[in-house]
Amino acid sequence: MAEAERSFAHLGLDARILQAVGDMGWAQPTLIQAQAIPLALEGKDLLARARTGSGKTGAYAVPLLQHLLRGKAATAVAAQAVRGLVLVPTKELGRQVLQMLRQLTAYCAREVRVVDVSGQADVAAQRPLLMEKPDVVVGTPSRVLAHLQAQNLNLQDSLEILVMDEADLLFSFGFEEDVKSLLCHLPKIYQTFIMSATFNEDVQALKELVLHNPVTLKLQESQLPNSSQLSQFHIRCEMEEDKFLLLYALLKLSLVRGKVIFFVSTIERCYRLKLFLEQFSIPACVLNSELPVQSRCHIISQFNKGIYDYIIATDEQDLAEPEGSGEAAGRKKRKGAKAEKGKDKEYGVSRGLDFQNVSAVFNFDFPSSVVSYIHRAGRTARANNPGTVLTFVLPTEIALLAQIEVELMGGSSEAALQPYQFRMEEIEGLRYRCQDAMRSVTKQAIKEARLREIKEELLNSEKLKTYFEDNPRDLSLLRHDKPLHPAIVKPHLCNVPEYLVPPALQVMARPLRSKRKRQKPLPRVTKGQRNPLRSFQASKQKLGSSAKRKKPAP
Repeated sequence: MAEAERSFAHLGLDARILQAVGDMGWAQPTLIQAQAIPLALEGKDLLARARTGSGKTGAYAVPLLQHLLRGKAATAVAAQAVRGLVLVPTKELGRQVLQMLRQLTAYCAREVRVVDVSGQADVAAQRPLLMEKPDVVVGTPSRVLAHLQAQNLNLQDSLEILVMDEADLLFSFGFEEDVKSLLCHLPKIYQTFIMSATFNEDVQALKELVLHNPVTLKLQESQLPNSSQLSQFHIRCEMEEDKFLLLYALLKLSLVRGKVIFFVSTIERCYRLKLFLEQFSIPACVLNSELPVQSRCHIISQFNKGIYDYIIATDEQDLAEPEGSGEAAGRKKRKGAKAEKGKDKEYGVSRGLDFQNVSAVFNFDFPSSVVSYIHRAGRTARANNPGTVLTFVLPTEIALLAQIEVELMGGSSEAALQPYQFRMEEIEGLRYRCQDAMRSVTKQAIKEARLREIKEELLNSEKLKTYFEDNPRDLSLLRHDKPLHPAIVKPHLCNVPEYLVPPALQVMARPLRSKRKRQKPLPRVTKGQRNPLRSFQASKQKLGSSAKRKKPAP
């Protein structure tokens, strides 16, 4: 496509959308947008696969809004109704889609109204929002179905466009029955967009359910950016302790700079790592399914604004998927159901969310599958920004590493995960500090940290719903990376003495200096010159000693 044709103006969009696109800094459409938007505007069903961070949300949001504005302009008096429905697998993604739609409708907000019902509020509390019949409704399948069954929402006669974002996750997140039940409430004819990062069996099942003679866009591009934009490394750790030691060295010696996301496998690991970093005065946020959805969205928003540098996120959905089949898989699934009590099944931060300006992603715990690795790595190197992925590999995970390289990279040595050149023996001098910190992070400390964090975030969530809605300037006062302090923090661990810094890293490293106030040295004087400060100290000591010898008056 010619460069002149690769512009939003060439797509024949409404002037208000073009103005909003310009404000958002979209110079020209991405590959998926350039191919999907014209076909969508022609009224065709779409089945599109594009890598994460390629602009899939804009690829369906722009034609959806253009269709609504064109319909309102063609009809002088059109009855207000819900004509667009966007289904998402997680609440966080629902909030993100809402924000993008509001940005695109900045100059036509009166004509097009958008509502997100995927939040944590009760169905009854969201009913007034739907009573006004917004033009577009965004939500998870379970929440939309709940509103349909409660008759808060009616799509039978009005729906014109259905969007399924991150469609490969809708069934894997447990929404299969909800989606099938939801489709019974839709009209017979409507346009459908299915957007996905991968084409798996679930996407094929959705294709048969909702699409009618679709146009399939399977972009001929790798699922991750090339090596010029995304650097992918792995480092082998002989034991679990080496992972903590390596991370401590990388952060404390300032070898990693910018915003970083650390992915772990469980909530317990999430707090263990946070408490470990607290021992060295390294603040970090935690992001997991136990936290309220308002707090999770606020953490992501503040991270994107640059208020936080480090997020420790769990990738729990991968572990929730039972492996195998038959009775063994059923037992595993039932056992996992008890463990997931109190968690939000609509949680997900490794999939679809737009973390902005992330310089690096650390797989502190090895991803459970190739798909999980792709979505984790997709949090960095988004749009045209560079990024780095560093994966910690234990000896028992070497086979999984080889599987990822074969399935994702096709065995090409050029694109494989390159070994990270780091000599662990050079940081052996820091190991005792790492062990000292790890001993302080006990199971009881982790348990207390989880309880305290949940209690604080629940209170913060209430504030977000009430006080901060009326006082947006005070949002910056709410910090999510504060120390939890259930573990004993030892001040001497905050600093790295220069003699422990490896000689090869002396130039690159910037060890933190001690914050303790050093004693001010006495002024230097020449021979024969009287030092007034030293004389004052001597006279003060003499006076003190004479006062001790002086007998008290009778």
